[in-house]
Amino acid sequence: MLDFSIITSWIHATLTSVMPLGLAVFVECVLIGVCIMLMYAVIAMMMIFMERKVCAAFQCRLGPNRVGPWGVFQLFADVIKMLTKEIIEIRHSDKFLYNLAPYIVILGSILAFACIPFNKGAEVLDFNVGIFFFMAASSIGVVGILLAGWSSNNKYSLIGAMRSGAQMISYELSVGISILTIVVLTDTMQFSQIVERQADGWFIFKGHIPALVAFLIYLIAGNAEVNRGPFDLPEAESELTAGYHTEYSGMHFGLFYLAEFMNLFIVASIAATIFLGGWMPLHVVGWDGFNAAMDLVPGFVWFFAKAFFVVWLLMWIKWTFPRLRIDQILHLEWKVLVPIGLFNLLIMTVCVVFKWHF
Repeated sequence: MLDFSIITSWIHATLTSVMPLGLAVFVECVLIGVCIMLMYAVIAMMMIFMERKVCAAFQCRLGPNRVGPWGVFQLFADVIKMLTKEIIEIRHSDKFLYNLAPYIVILGSILAFACIPFNKGAEVLDFNVGIFFFMAASSIGVVGILLAGWSSNNKYSLIGAMRSGAQMISYELSVGISILTIVVLTDTMQFSQIVERQADGWFIFKGHIPALVAFLIYLIAGNAEVNRGPFDLPEAESELTAGYHTEYSGMHFGLFYLAEFMNLFIVASIAATIFLGGWMPLHVVGWDGFNAAMDLVPGFVWFFAKAFFVVWLLMWIKWTFPRLRIDQILHLEWKVLVPIGLFNLLIMTVCVVFKWHF
C-alpha cells in the first residue's frame, strides 16, 4: 500500500540537513498550508462542475457545454468573474463584521478540510482527539453565517441566518451521535486509527445494523448541516432571495459559494472515512486474487472514489426531494433522528460490550 509518510520523512530529513530544525518545521508548515489551499481550490472547482452536470442529468439537460470541451472552462470563467466583480459596501451595515463573516466561514471549512485523511501517511491534522477537533472546527461556520445575516442590515438576510443557525446547530447533534456510534465501535477518536481498523472490512458491512443506521442518519443530518436541498430553506430564493448572503457580492459571495460546496465534500469525506474504510481497498474473505488486485489501486484513489460516490448520493437527494418547511426540518431532527440516533448508539454500545460485532 502506498505510504506517503516515506515521502514526508524524506522531505523532513532533507530540510533539517540544510537548515535549523525550527526553520525546517516552519517551511514544512508553509508547504502543507499551500498544498491544502491548492487542494481546496481544485476540489471546489470539481464539485461545482459535478453539481452542474449531475443536476443537468437529473433534469434531462446537458449542463455547461459551450465554454471549452464539455463546458470545463466555464469554471475558470466563473472564477475570473468572481475575482473581478466589485465588492459593494452596504449602507448602515456593520462594516467590520460584514467583511469578517465570509472569512470566518471559510476558516472553519479549511480547518475541517485539514482533518481529512486522504491516504496512509497523508494526514495533516491527525491526533488522538481528531473527531473532537473536527466537530469543533466545523462548528465555526455557523458563527460566520449568523454574523453575515445580522451585519447586512437586511431583514431577509437576518431571517436566513436565523434559519441556518437553528438548522445547523440542531443537526450537529445527529451528526455527532452518528460519529460517536463508530467511536464506540472502534474505541478511538483518531481518524487514521479508525481507517486502519477497517483493513479487514468496512464498518458499514461489519458494524451490523447499528453502523448502517448511523450511516443513514449521518447522510440525512450531514445534508442538512451544509444547507443542501431538501434542507436549503435558509437560502429559499422564492422567500429570502439568497438568504444570509443576499447582500454579498464579488469575492465575498465567492467565499460563501466555495465553502458551501467544500462543506459538502467534507461531509462526504468523513462518511467515506468512518463508514466506508477511507483509503482501505475492498477485500472479500477468501478471494485472495481479488484482494491482491484491489491492493494495487492506490489508497487516495479509493478515498476519492468513495467520497465522490457519497457526494453523488447527496446530490441525488437534493435534486429529487422538494424543499421542507422550517417546522418540518426541526421536527425531523428533534422528534425522529435524535431519538433513533440515541437508541442506535445504545444498541452499538451493547454490541461492543458483549462482542456481538465482527
